[in-house]
Amino acid sequence: MIFFLLIIILIGFLIPNHITSPIELKDVVKIDPESFWYYPWGESGVHKGIDIFCPKNTNVVAPVSGFVIGKGYGTISGDYIRIIGPKWRTYYFAHLDTIEVKTAQFVKKGDVIAKVGNTGNAANKPTHLHFSIQTIFPYPWRYDSKDIEGWKKIFYLNPIKELNFNVDKDSIFKASD
Repeated sequence: MIFFLLIIILIGFLIPNHITSPIELKDVVKIDPESFWYYPWGESGVHKGIDIFCPKNTNVVAPVSGFVIGKGYGTISGDYIRIIGPKWRTYYFAHLDTIEVKTAQFVKKGDVIAKVGNTGNAANKPTHLHFSIQTIFPYPWRYDSKDIEGWKKIFYLNPIKELNFNVDKDSIFKASD
């Protein structure tokens, strides 16, 4: 049984992880490059993702193929979805207006999974998608004893770096070449 479990875990790490933007690049208005691991960030403490600003009801698409492992509503997140994909990473989408998928549903990269909104603590703020990437298996080399909640960095990846986004200092989005 343990051998079988180890094989499944290994296979998860071997699946290629070619991530794409959860918002079509033509619809992105702005990304704040300083928002990842920004402190203080309201009730959340540290902001563990990025905010991608775009018009309300913009399509949110699966950045990887995977399974929907959670969806629901939280007072901070508003309507949210969590997908598990290659490399045992989870992809989290919050402040959604509508959700187009069901829990346990398999989604292919590029499938529409939701629409952008401003639910939860984003009410009365510009519409945006909160997007974060976590790993189930920790990356101990990411531990940062000098940073607020630095131990949690072993589980969170910077979406700007993972997506290979080129965002300038003025927070204006530019697609990478």
